[in-house]
Amino acid sequence: MIKGARVLDLGSGVGKNAIYLAGEGADVVAIELSQTALDISKQRATEERVHVDFRRGSIGKSYLLEDESIDLILDIMSSNSLNEKERQTYLEESHRVLKQGGHMIVRGLCKDGDKNAKELLKRNAGRERDTYVMPGMDLTERVFSRDDFIATYAPYFTVLDLEKKTNYARVGDRRYKRHYWLAMLAKRP
Repeated sequence: MIKGARVLDLGSGVGKNAIYLAGEGADVVAIELSQTALDISKQRATEERVHVDFRRGSIGKSYLLEDESIDLILDIMSSNSLNEKERQTYLEESHRVLKQGGHMIVRGLCKDGDKNAKELLKRNAGRERDTYVMPGMDLTERVFSRDDFIATYAPYFTVLDLEKKTNYARVGDRRYKRHYWLAMLAKRP
């Protein structure tokens, strides 16, 4: 299923997922904002002897890709930091480049039952709804209730599966229990 598929990794970080999928035979395009992360990714891809088309850019701006040219899109915790205007572009562009019958996998921050998210929303509220600014990082993140997650993606994608997962995040020397949405989406016509 992955071999020969064209995959778009949004906010690819240091390339872990992009490099793995390329090693499995996928044709991978990876968009990342951080030049430092891209440099690390390129080095790792060279060491693994795989090719990934790494591109520097924001996932909240137009993608330099053809319409319906992607089989699978990955968004693993990347769109959480977009503002609403960027999020709209991200949704439109993801829909535009995904082939009919293609899928999108999203891992996003969950508001439901997450004590840390609720505390951050209370103490460090961002400018937009359900956003907070991470202390000491100048990073704004958006959290979603189940209904809000579905409403955000529904105009562009059918939610095939949406599961709430729990994991631990490390900030400095502290570990925090966090809740995430893991979603499998299909392109709407």
